Amino acid sequence: MLAGVAATLLAHAPMAQAGERAQDFPSKPLRIIVPFTPGSGSDASARFYGEALARELGQAVVVENRPGANGVIGIQALKSAPADGYTILLASNSPMSVNPLVTKQLPYDPVADLRPVAGLSRNMNVFVVPLTSPLKTMGDLAAAAKKQERPFNVGTYSAGYQLAAVWFGSLAGIRFTNIPYKGQAQIMADILGNQLDLALVDTGGALPLLKQGKLRALAVSGERRHPELPDVPTVRESGYPDYIQYSWVSFYVRAQTPDDIVARLATTMQAILKTPESAAYVARSGSSLMPYDPDAMRSFHQTEMARFRRVAQAAGIRPE
Repeated sequence: MLAGVAATLLAHAPMAQAGERAQDFPSKPLRIIVPFTPGSGSDASARFYGEALARELGQAVVVENRPGANGVIGIQALKSAPADGYTILLASNSPMSVNPLVTKQLPYDPVADLRPVAGLSRNMNVFVVPLTSPLKTMGDLAAAAKKQERPFNVGTYSAGYQLAAVWFGSLAGIRFTNIPYKGQAQIMADILGNQLDLALVDTGGALPLLKQGKLRALAVSGERRHPELPDVPTVRESGYPDYIQYSWVSFYVRAQTPDDIVARLATTMQAILKTPESAAYVARSGSSLMPYDPDAMRSFHQTEMARFRRVAQAAGIRPE
């Protein structure tokens, strides 16, 4: 697969621009833009793979958090940077696959404006509540939500998590009041402080607090139980067999980035994703590797957009 990366890239972009060539790249530090705050699973992935890139490429890699507007601010930062491969976006399913379905007049096109470099990993989500909450299961949540007058408030930090919460609500016949955040760290603080009824968040980012017994997990969103949370059921096991939800992260650059520079980054990332260190990293966080090359990532992205479109339609969500 690696041998064909450079060749297949030619089908997706104009001829390489004049300037620095792949054999000279990189000649200065790179930066990875994360469209969420520190403390999220996306941020952790950016820092892990950024360190690996720095070792392989022999240049410093700086992680820059640019949260806000469901990832729009981070993507705008990428679009304003030169298309030279020195600025990489750590993208996730939310800005890449969900924003186009829920946001009118989105200031970017995730397919036309961005170009995939590599898929990285996917991770299940987890519904969490404060320890003082009377809710113990997803069944408790559904039953209580149907009895009380006001909807439960749910903390989320991207359109992807919001859509996933609405999807569960549509299956259970209940509604939530979404409380949007810029990142997961503040959600965790507000759950600990009993400021939220519940939250739907990245499992990896919530694991430390769950293992310390400071939060309660109602269910995880994967096909099977999380290896680090064997006593926590899946949403499927909780009576909702159609509910499977994963968040994923990937690297993107501007669409106009020269082919040979993208190929250099892509082949480097494929080598990194095959290392024991990468396997150990995703195992620790309960994720799974998603080692897609640019063509495979493009295909997967389009499949995900179609999947989320079906979810949005089933939940009655329209762009706002």
